[in-house]
Amino acid sequence: MQTKSKILIIVTFMLLGVGLVTIINIALNFRDYSLKSAVDKSKMAASIVKDGLTAHMVNGMMDKREYYLDQISKNDNIKKLWIVRSQNVIKQYGNGFNDETVRDAIDKEVISTGKMVKQTTENAKGITLRVTIPYKAINDSTTKCLQCHNVKKGAILGAISMEFDISDMRLMGAITISKILGINLLFIIIVLLLINRYVAPYTTLFANLKEVIDKAYEGDFSHQVNANVSGEAKELVDHMNTLFSKMQETFGDIKYNLATFIPSNSATYNDPLQEANIIISELSDIYKFKKTIELDISKEVIYGRLVDILYKKYKIKHFALYEVDTHTKVRTLIHITSGESICLESSDKDCNNCRAFRTKSDIISTEFSDLCRGCDAKGCEYICIPFDINQDASLVISMTTKNKEEINRVNALIPSIKHYFEAAKPVVESRILMDKLRDTSLRDGMTGLYNRRFLEEFIDKVMSQALRENETYSVMMLDVDWFKMVNDTYGHDVGDKVIVAIGKLLRESIRDSDLAIRYGGEEFVVMLHNANEEGTKQVAHKIHSGFSSLVFDVGNGETIQKTMSIGVAKFPTDGDSIWKCIKYADTALYVAKTTGRNKIVNYSQDMSEDEHTR
Repeated sequence: MQTKSKILIIVTFMLLGVGLVTIINIALNFRDYSLKSAVDKSKMAASIVKDGLTAHMVNGMMDKREYYLDQISKNDNIKKLWIVRSQNVIKQYGNGFNDETVRDAIDKEVISTGKMVKQTTENAKGITLRVTIPYKAINDSTTKCLQCHNVKKGAILGAISMEFDISDMRLMGAITISKILGINLLFIIIVLLLINRYVAPYTTLFANLKEVIDKAYEGDFSHQVNANVSGEAKELVDHMNTLFSKMQETFGDIKYNLATFIPSNSATYNDPLQEANIIISELSDIYKFKKTIELDISKEVIYGRLVDILYKKYKIKHFALYEVDTHTKVRTLIHITSGESICLESSDKDCNNCRAFRTKSDIISTEFSDLCRGCDAKGCEYICIPFDINQDASLVISMTTKNKEEINRVNALIPSIKHYFEAAKPVVESRILMDKLRDTSLRDGMTGLYNRRFLEEFIDKVMSQALRENETYSVMMLDVDWFKMVNDTYGHDVGDKVIVAIGKLLRESIRDSDLAIRYGGEEFVVMLHNANEEGTKQVAHKIHSGFSSLVFDVGNGETIQKTMSIGVAKFPTDGDSIWKCIKYADTALYVAKTTGRNKIVNYSQDMSEDEHTR
C-alpha cells in the first residue's frame, strides 16, 4: 500500500474517531440537559401546586382543589399529576380524595425518606420522566404550614407525583447528532482534500527516496530522487541527488576494484557495501599475514603459519598439507593434525595418483561416490585443494571430516583459504628459489654432489647431535690414482668425464642417509651414517671395484680404465670429532697411495705415529 493511501486512511480513522467521541459526548450532555430541564419544570410545577393548595386551605376552598389540580395537569408536558397525603395529614384531615393516597413504591419511598425520586422509562413509543417531590412543613415569613397542620417543622406533609412526556428529547437529540455528524464528515472531506493536495508531493518524495535507497542497497547509485517539492524539501532532494552521484563515482565500482586483489571465486553478498567491508577486512588480515611471512626465514616456517590459519582461523580439525616436487613427482607430507592421512602411499610416490594435483581442481567427495581413487576415505568426507607455487613445486591440502555439515562449511571457506595461499605464493616461491640457490652453492656443479662448503656446515650441525644420540659415521677419503696423467695426456675433457662418472657411482652406491662430497679436484669424501664395519667394507669395495670396471673413451678409438685408492676412518672410534676422522681417512689414503695404490686402507693409530704419514 502506498504511503499516501496509508496517511489518508489513518487521518480518516482519526477524524472519525474524534467525531464519534464528540457525538457521544454531546448526546450524553444533551440527554442530561433535557432531563435536568424536565426535573426543573417538575420542581416549578410542584412549587405552584404547593402555593395553590396553601391558598385554597387559607381561603377555606380545599374542596375546590380538584379542579385546580386538573387544570395544572392539562399542561402539554404533564401526562399525569397526583397528590399524596402523609399519615400526619391523614390523621388531622382524613384521607382526602380517592386519588390522594400512596399509589406505588416511589410514593411510599418519598413519603418515608422526604427525598425527591426521579425515574426515566424509555421504550419504542417514547420516553417518560416520573418525578415525585415531597412537601415538608415549613414556617417562615411567607409560608406558615404550622398554623394549619399539627406537625413539627420539617415533617413530611405529603408529595406530588408527575409524569412528563419527554419523547421530543430523543428527536431533537437525533437531529442535533445528525447535524454534528454531517459537519464532521464535511470537515473530514475537506481535511483529506487538503492532505491530498499538500502532503501528496512529500509521500511521493518518500516513495521515490525509498526506491532509490533500495537500488543503492543493491550497489546501484545511479538513480536520482524526483519529487515536486519546494523549500527545504527541495534542498534535501538536491543534496540527496548530489550525494548519490558522489557515491556512484566513489562506491559504484568498489566491488570490482577490490576483486582485483581477491580471486574471482570469492563468495558474493546481496549487499555490495557489506561485501566490500568483508573483502576489506579479509584484505587487511591477508596483508598482515603476508607482511609477517615476508620476514620468515624459511618455507617451513611459512607452511607452519598456513597450518595455524587453517586450524585457528578456520577451525578445521583434521587436515594434511603436502608439498609436491613437480619434477620427481614425489609428494611429501609437511603436516598432519592427527592420525594418519587418507591418501594411499602410491600418491606420495607418484603425485599423479592424487586427483587434485593431476586435475588442478578442487576435489569434494560429496560430488561423486569414491571420487578420488588415490585415497582410502571410507566413513568420512574430504576436500582436497591443489595450489601451484611455480614450475618446480605445488601444494595440496587435504581436509577430512565425518560430518557432512562440516564438509559443507569447509567448502564455503575454500575461496577465503585460497586467499592466504595466494598471498603466500610469492614468498614461498622466493624461499624455494633461495633454497635452490643455496643448494646450488653447496653442490659441485660438475658431479651434483655436495661440496666442501656443505661439509663444513653439515659437520657443525651434526656433531653435537651425533655425540648426544650415539651416532656413528664411517668416513672414506677417495682419490683417483694417477689422475694428473689423465689430464696431461688426454685433456681435461676426459678428466671431467672421470670426475662425473665418480659422482654417479657414489650416488648409486650409498643410501639416502649417507653423504657423498667432492672434497676437491679428484678427491671425494663419503660419510656412511651408522654403518657397521662389515657394511662399511662392502660399500668401500663396491665403489672401488665399480670404478675400476668403468671404461672411458679418450678418442681415436682408444679407451682407458682407472683405479682409485680409499682411506677409511670411523667416528668416534678413531677420533672424537668428524674433522679428525676426515684427517685420519686422508692419512689412510696417503698410506694406500704410498704402498702401491688401487687399494682400500683402514686407519690405525700407528699411522699417525709414523712421521712419514703425518
